[in-house]
Order: sequence, then C-alpha cells, then structure tokens
Amino acid sequence: MDRGLPRKQGGGQRRAGAFHRRLALIFGLHLIGVVICVMLGVYGVAPPVAILVLLAVISALAWLAARRQWRPVGRLARVIDAWDEEPDLDALAPTRLSDQADADVVTLARGLHGFATRIAGYNQRERNFTRDASHELRSPLTVIKMSADMLTDESELSKFGVRSVKRIQRATREMEALIEALLILARESDVGAGEEEFVVNDVLHKGMDDLQQMLEGRAVDLKIEEPARFALRASPRVFMVLCWQLIRNASQQADHGTILITVLPGAVAVSNRVEDAPAIDRHGFELAIAQRISERFHWPLELQTRDGGEHIASIRFPETLPA
Repeated sequence: MDRGLPRKQGGGQRRAGAFHRRLALIFGLHLIGVVICVMLGVYGVAPPVAILVLLAVISALAWLAARRQWRPVGRLARVIDAWDEEPDLDALAPTRLSDQADADVVTLARGLHGFATRIAGYNQRERNFTRDASHELRSPLTVIKMSADMLTDESELSKFGVRSVKRIQRATREMEALIEALLILARESDVGAGEEEFVVNDVLHKGMDDLQQMLEGRAVDLKIEEPARFALRASPRVFMVLCWQLIRNASQQADHGTILITVLPGAVAVSNRVEDAPAIDRHGFELAIAQRISERFHWPLELQTRDGGEHIASIRFPETLPA
C-alpha cells in the first residue's frame, strides 16, 4: 500500500500522514506567532503586557487545534480502555470516524476492529464448544454412574472388581466436577445466575460427603477448620465447584496426608503438606479452571508455598456478609 496516495472511504478523501502534517502546521504557525511577538517586544512596538497576552492567546489556540487533531485517537484509546470481556465492535468501526480523520487513524481503527472481531468470534466459538461438549458428556456420564452404582450391589464381585468399581465411581465424580466447571465457564452471561445468600461454612459441610467420595481410594484425609464464619451473595454451586478444583489440585500433589479447608475472615484456604515437594505447579489443569472461575466472579486466588512443603491456595471474597 502506498502511504502517500490518497485513500477514499465514506465519501471523503484521506491522505496518510496528514495528522503529522497538521501538527507540524499548527506548531509552525505557533512558532511564527512567538517570533512576531518577540520582535514586537524587541522594537518596542507593543507594551510587554500586551505581548504576554498575545503569547498566551497564540499558545491556547495552538493547544486547542492540536487537541482537536488528537480527538479521534483519544476516542479509540477510551474505547479500548473500556474493554471488559467483550470488545465493543460498533465503537471501533472505522465508519464512526469523521471524514476529516487522518488515514493513519482510520487504518488503526480498522485494524483494531478486525482484531476485536476475531477475539469476539473466538470467545463465542469457545463458549459454544465448551457448552455443547459439556452437555454431550452428561448423558454417557450418567449411564456410567448408574451402572457403577448397580455393580456395587452385586455380591459376587471379586475384590479386584470392587476396587475397579470404586475407581470408576471416583473418576465419574471427578468428571462431574469438571463438567460443572466447564459449564460455568461456558455461560458467559450467567455471572449473576443462581445467586442467593448462603453461609460458606454450611455449604462446605453439605458438600463434605461428595468431597470425601471424590477422594475415596486415596490415603488422604479431608478436614475443615472454622476460625471464622461468613456469608456470601453468590451462587453456592459456583462456590463449591471452585473449592472442588482446589481440592482436586491438592490431592494431585500428594497421594497421602491431610487436606485442610480453613474458613478465614473473608477467605477460604485449601492447604496440604507435601514432603520434599517443589513450589505449586501453577500450570495444572485444576488450577487453570479455578483461576478462570476466580477471575470471572472477581474472587482473587492466591497461591503460596511455605517452609516444610505446605502448599496453600486461598480464595478471597471482597464482598462478604455477616453469617
């Protein structure tokens, strides 16, 4: 593309680099005005006060002219700064610019609009795939779960068969927790869906049976400590799915020991002790899902490793309610 050639769009004619030329013209005229004022003062044509006023007027006019030229760039900057999870495609459309906008600014707007369109399309495809895949997985998972439950009632199963059925049940429960997390992430517009006021401690106690079953077959104990007690205005299902992911991550790090859930003032911590263990793997699948859920619902997730191999994952809740 020839940057020196005029470009037509929206009925107007724009030339690349016109923005720089206009700024050069503004500051050139400003310089000429300053030189004239200095000459008037040197030759005593005008009193000093009048020269100062004239200099102030010339500088103000130059600043207003430069600000007007910068207005389209400033508008694009504000639109980009206002991006949340979905870009505003209409605000970035090049047709929203005035006919006097510089061709470079139009090129910038066109590139940002194309980039935002690709991001929006990618997010939509990701949500559709996650939602459809999660729904399609629920049916066969229900069949596996019911079949495994029926096998547990068989009295003629060998010890090996009983252990195999328990592994199937544990894997099924883990898959259920994973599907729940994927559905939460797929429903972009359901951030406020299912909200109710609940006590965090009570929801954790109600979910202990499911958590214990998810850890069945592993030499891992699950305990709850409650130095504090508080409530939230949110979805209890989302809260439990987030806790499930942190507990699954802790159980992946060690095949024995104790996983401790601690309810602190405005926070819930999941900790486990691993001897001779490195720092927390921040790229694990469970932690990746937990991080995305925490970002979606604005519940900061903090990870740390203390002396002695103690791994701690804590969730802070900025807006808590008294229990």
